[in-house]
Amino acid sequence: MELNKFTVFDCSIIHFPKIQNRAGNITPIQNNIEAPFEIKRVYYLYDVPGGESRGAHAHKELEQLIIAASGSFDVTIDDGKNKKTISLNRPNFGLHLKPGMWRELSNFSSGSICLVLASLLYDEADYIRDYDDFLKR
Repeated sequence: MELNKFTVFDCSIIHFPKIQNRAGNITPIQNNIEAPFEIKRVYYLYDVPGGESRGAHAHKELEQLIIAASGSFDVTIDDGKNKKTISLNRPNFGLHLKPGMWRELSNFSSGSICLVLASLLYDEADYIRDYDDFLKR
């Protein structure tokens, strides 16, 4: 897949179903239904110290859904030409990141949990960790 194929404008917010009940809410996310890809890996970030940021990399082929399962944080995405910052703060909304986007997560609220649903298993070869290398592709 060509790394420059997508832009920040191809990344979008997905509104997931929220099933409400007096005892609490539930949001289902299913492969190729609410998630626009088959989920092969799930991970989450938590206990991020105040002022710290996460991410600072791009993926060559991986797609992701980034969800603020609790609290809030910002995601800045960059396609090498355009940048966009999205604030995530509701557990039934997710940011769909297309391949080739540089991403940085910042401004984590106290107690926030960042849930990530990924289209591929972990593969170090899929990462671009140097911003200058990212810009050269």
